Amino acid sequence: MLASREPACRRDPEGVGGWLLVLCGLLLLWHPLSFGLLASHALDALPLRGLPLALVLAGRLLVTALGIAAGLALVTRRPAAVRLAIAALAASGAADLVTYLTPYMPSNRLPGDTIWFVAGSLLYHAAWLMYLVRSTRVRNTY
Repeated sequence: MLASREPACRRDPEGVGGWLLVLCGLLLLWHPLSFGLLASHALDALPLRGLPLALVLAGRLLVTALGIAAGLALVTRRPAAVRLAIAALAASGAADLVTYLTPYMPSNRLPGDTIWFVAGSLLYHAAWLMYLVRSTRVRNTY
């Protein structure tokens, strides 16, 4: 008879680690950094594009702030952190759609490439939303 190589006490994952830690890093570092780069590029066009661009930038700033709040709530293991992260990812996806599908933000995308940016954004946000809803680690941690 072969002995089992699995530990006698196998625990489900919990705590902020693995993919959850990657999501926290994206919300706390990547999203603010990408907003900063986007805003610095768009500010040059502000005199030409006016109020609509200013409103889109203000909206993106609020969405980025919501993402930072969600990332901090996830890291500190607050009770409503998962719901806040879901709201932040949904708002980020909506902001991406506004950015890609309206003429208010300046872009240098080639004609016909917008659909790929939209698909990539939807896939990115849907994958993280599915992770938050279905993950054992997320369920055990919060």
